[in-house]
Amino acid sequence: ATMLHSVATGNILPASIPLVCVDINPATVTKLADRGSSQARGIVTDVGLFLEQLAQELVPDYKRPR
Repeated sequence: ATMLHSVATGNILPASIPLVCVDINPATVTKLADRGSSQARGIVTDVGLFLEQLAQELVPDYKRPR
């Protein structure tokens, strides 16, 4: 279902809106690119690790949960 949601989101958004697809399954990222979502960028990683790194970069006082 996640793959279908990623592809559907990429297909309904206008090309002017950038889209990032983060998934541990490379097939999801590939399918999104193959469907013609030219504004999409794919990152193949565990989403939990990605969000942790994103929070560390964007939130000045972010502290990792223990």
